[in-house]
Amino acid sequence: MTNQDQKLLSIQKLAILGSTGSIGTQALDIVRQHPDKFEIVALTAHSNWELLAEQVNEFQPRYTVISDEEHVEVLSDTVSDTEVLSGSTELADIASLDEVDTVLNALVGFAGFESTLSAINAGKKVALANKESLVVGGALIKNALQQSGAQLLPVDSEHSAMFQCLTGENRKDIEKIIITASGGPFRELNRSEMQEVTVEQALDHPNWNMGAKITIDSATMMNKGLEIIEAHWLFDLPVKQIEPVIHPQSIIHSMITFVDGSSKAQLGLPDMKVPIIYALSYPERWTLDTPRMDWKEAQNLTFEPVDYEKFPCVKLAMDSITEGPYAPAVLNAANEVAVDRFLKREIGYIDIPKIVEKSLANIQSKDSLNVETLKEIDKETRSYAESLTK
Repeated sequence: MTNQDQKLLSIQKLAILGSTGSIGTQALDIVRQHPDKFEIVALTAHSNWELLAEQVNEFQPRYTVISDEEHVEVLSDTVSDTEVLSGSTELADIASLDEVDTVLNALVGFAGFESTLSAINAGKKVALANKESLVVGGALIKNALQQSGAQLLPVDSEHSAMFQCLTGENRKDIEKIIITASGGPFRELNRSEMQEVTVEQALDHPNWNMGAKITIDSATMMNKGLEIIEAHWLFDLPVKQIEPVIHPQSIIHSMITFVDGSSKAQLGLPDMKVPIIYALSYPERWTLDTPRMDWKEAQNLTFEPVDYEKFPCVKLAMDSITEGPYAPAVLNAANEVAVDRFLKREIGYIDIPKIVEKSLANIQSKDSLNVETLKEIDKETRSYAESLTK
């Protein structure tokens, strides 16, 4: 085999689902830093056709998907040398393409689940930034991984930290996973003050720059509840062994305590490019041009317990794991509706957990877990949650 052949084999053929979002754009920054390691096969977006067109013209992917069909014509007129596809159903097909080695799923919401499952069934390496894939269908994802031999690597900063701490360790030696949370912008507010929270305040995260939906989830701490469900499936641990703690500085991204009493932590400045590049490069580590911690400076790292009365979404998520196979899907769908209505100023901030709790109490199914029933539960929950916002 020639050096050129080896180089071609080492190039990852990458599909980025959600390339115009925060994770997708940062992933493309990594591709720019390592152009010899990637070939972009597909880029997708929901409606941001202008940025998608810029990306397509720069990276020349073979396929381009715009989910919002009303932008197909203008996108097609703006790009060249790519096959423009439309509609959300195309995403799962892109994820399973023979030409693709690695799928970075940076989609937001339940829409990302089928693409994750499709990629896994096709035996791909999946870099997963879509929380909802494991939240709504963790058991189905786990079963598909066992059957296909695909590789699932977490892109969330917390789960990447757990994964890095566990590399070289025996999973049976885990005593507890400690998942850290910044506490968001309302950590120091009392419940009465939370009644007056505005959309602008909720979108002003102290540490991270993320999309609107994820930022609101961080403010309510629903994101931490969803991450606990993810960790439950990723590492095959009961919820009682996954403990959330408030760590306002967001320097320690997660910790593992082992049965001998020792703990390991992964630390770094808040920067999503670090977990993205680790998922793409694993089992190697590649260079990354990003700020480093200056350990010569004094550091103040503090921790405190989660107040479940102030942040009921965390407890709702943790409890959903034992409330039946469809409860996390109900939790997720109701939360998506409630966050959307809050962003549109149709409900208050404190109404978000109320809508989720009522949905969990009213939407149930005794059917065995499968994709079609998941879709039905998701649709039914959204309809019910929307009725609560009117």
